[in-house]
Amino acid sequence: MNGGHCRVLGARSPALASCSPQKMCSWMLSCCLALQHLAVQASLLCIFHLLLLPTLPEEPPHAQATSELLARSLFACGISTVLQTTLGSRLPLVQIPSFEYLVPAMVLSSHLSLGASMDRNGTAVASTCPTPHCAVAGSWTASLQEVSGAVLISGLVQLALGMSGVGGWAARRCGPMVLAPSFSIIGLSAYKEAAFFCSTNWAVALLLMFLAVTFSQHLGSCRLPFCAWPQARGGSAEPSVPTLRTFSVLLPFAGVCIVCAILSHLRIPWESLDLAVAQLSWANGTFHTPWLRIPYAGEWGWPLLTPRALAVGIAMAIVCSMNSMGCYVLCGRLLRASRLPPHACNRGLCTEGLGSLLAGLLGTPGGTAASIANACVTGLTQAGSRFSVQVSALVCVVLGMSPRLAGLLTRIPLAVHGGVLCVTYAVAVGTGISYFQYADIDSGRNIFIVGFTMFMALLVPRWLSTAPAHLATGWVPLDLLFLSLLMVPVFLTGFLSFFLENTVSGTLEERGLLSDMVLRKAGAGACHPCGERDEASQVYGLPAGLRRLLASSCKAFPCCFLCPGTEEEKEEEEEEGGRAPEEGTTAPGEGMHLLPKPSSGELQPSRRPSEMEMSAWHATA
Repeated sequence: MNGGHCRVLGARSPALASCSPQKMCSWMLSCCLALQHLAVQASLLCIFHLLLLPTLPEEPPHAQATSELLARSLFACGISTVLQTTLGSRLPLVQIPSFEYLVPAMVLSSHLSLGASMDRNGTAVASTCPTPHCAVAGSWTASLQEVSGAVLISGLVQLALGMSGVGGWAARRCGPMVLAPSFSIIGLSAYKEAAFFCSTNWAVALLLMFLAVTFSQHLGSCRLPFCAWPQARGGSAEPSVPTLRTFSVLLPFAGVCIVCAILSHLRIPWESLDLAVAQLSWANGTFHTPWLRIPYAGEWGWPLLTPRALAVGIAMAIVCSMNSMGCYVLCGRLLRASRLPPHACNRGLCTEGLGSLLAGLLGTPGGTAASIANACVTGLTQAGSRFSVQVSALVCVVLGMSPRLAGLLTRIPLAVHGGVLCVTYAVAVGTGISYFQYADIDSGRNIFIVGFTMFMALLVPRWLSTAPAHLATGWVPLDLLFLSLLMVPVFLTGFLSFFLENTVSGTLEERGLLSDMVLRKAGAGACHPCGERDEASQVYGLPAGLRRLLASSCKAFPCCFLCPGTEEEKEEEEEEGGRAPEEGTTAPGEGMHLLPKPSSGELQPSRRPSEMEMSAWHATA
C-alpha cells in the first residue's frame, strides 16, 4: 500500500511545519489538537452506542449502565491509542469502535433479541447456547456478554493476522485500483447514519458543516496575529499559524454545542422529539453515576464464547482489519508520509487486537479500530501530531475512570453527530477519488472493476437488510458469519477489488504501477529506495530504546513480521528492478497531494527532504 510518497515539498502545510520534530508542538497547541480529536472520537462513540444499544433485548438493568458502558469504551480506546502510537503503526491514529464493528454487533444483537430458540422461519430449533446460560438468554446482560465475547474473539483473530504477517502481505498487493473504490465506499457507507442524525435538526447540522467548510477552505490561509504559539523547547514564539484551518472542526463543534445549550436553556424547541427521547433517557442516567470507578475485567460478568460469538467475532476481525489497513494508508497519504511498510501494518493490527481483547474483557460491545474520521480530520485541518493524539488518549483513560464525566458526552446534540460524519467522511470519499489519477481510468478493465465493486457494495447490504431470511444455510453461526460480512460495504469492495485487480490481466500503466517502476530504474530524487527506507524507519520505526531491547527477538517467529528487515522485505529489495512496483507513486514533477499545491502553480523538482522538512506529526522517540 502506498501512503503517498515522492511528494512535492513546496506544498507543505504551514500548520504541519509548525510541529516539526525540531520544534515540538507547544503544550497549548498539543492540548487544543488533542481536544479536537477527542471531540470527534466522543461523537463517534456516542453514535456507536446510540445505534447498537436499542438492538439489545430488554432495557438496561439500571439507568446509569449506559454511561458506565461508554466510560469503559473510552478507557479501552485510550489504552489502544497509546499502544498504536507507541508500539503499533506509529501513525497519529485514534482508536474507536468503528462502523465495521457496529454492523456485525447489530447482526448478533438483533438475532439475540428475536430469541435464541427460534430461527427466522419461526420453527423451533435446538438451542446453541451453553446450558448454564440458557436460562438468561435474551436478557440485556447476557446479550451484552455474548457481544463482548465476539469482540474478544475478534481481538484474538486480529492478533493472529498481525503476528503471522498476513496483513503486511495483503497491504503490499493493494494498488490504486483497490484503494480508490475502497476509500470511496468507506466514506459513502456512512451516509445513512449521517442523514439519520442530521434529521434531528438540519439547521444545526448545516451550521456546523458551513462553519467547518468556511474555516478549512475559504479562510484556510487566515492567520490570527494573537495566536502565536510558544515553542515547547525555548522561550521564543513561533509565527502565527492558520488557526481557523487548524481548528476547523473543534471551533464549529464547540460553537454549535454552545448555541444548542443556549436554546435548551431558553426552552426553545429545536430538536426532533422522536429521536431526542432516546438520548434523553440515556443522558438522565448521568446524574446517578459515580465520579470514580476504575473498570476491571469481569465486573459485569465474563464474555460468553458461543458458536454465534465465534462466527461474528471472525467477521469483525476481517472487516475491521481491512478498514484499519485502509486507514493506515489514508493517514499516511494525508500526512505526506512514505509508503506503509509491511511490518508497521502488522504491528498496527496486533495492537488493535490487544485493544479489542481489553475491550472484550471489560464487557464493552465494540472493539478498537483505527478511526477513519479522525484521520480525515488531519487532512481537513492539515495539522497532525502524534503527541497530541497521545494526549487525547490519556484524557480518554481519565474519562474512562469517571462515568460521571463520561456521561456528559451523551449530552452532545444528535445533529452535531450528523454534521461531524458529513464533514469527516467526505474527505475519505475525496481521497478515494484522487487515487483514480494514477491508473488508466479509461481502460475497460478498470471501468468494470470500479463500477462492479462499488455497485455490489451498495446493492448486497441493501438487499440483505430488507430480506435477511434469504440467507439461511441451516446453521445459525454460519448465517451470522455471512450476514456480518456481506452487510459491510467495505468488505465487499475490498474483497472484490483485491480479487479482480490481482486476477484480471492488465498492463502496469493500466493498474497505476508504471510510474513507480520508472522512478526506481532512474534511481532519482526523494523516491530512491534507500532514502525512502530511511524516512520510513523514522516515521514507522519503533523507538530506539525498544529496538535495542528487541534486537534478538525480531529474528524469531512470529516477531520477525513485526520488525523491519524480515526475509519478505529483503526479497522485495532484491527484486525491485524486475518485480511489479508499489502503487500510487508519480513521476518527478507530478503532484501527489490531496492538500493544496504551491500558489505559484509551478511544481518543484523532486529532491531529498531535509530534516526540517520531515513529516510534522513525527515526534522523536
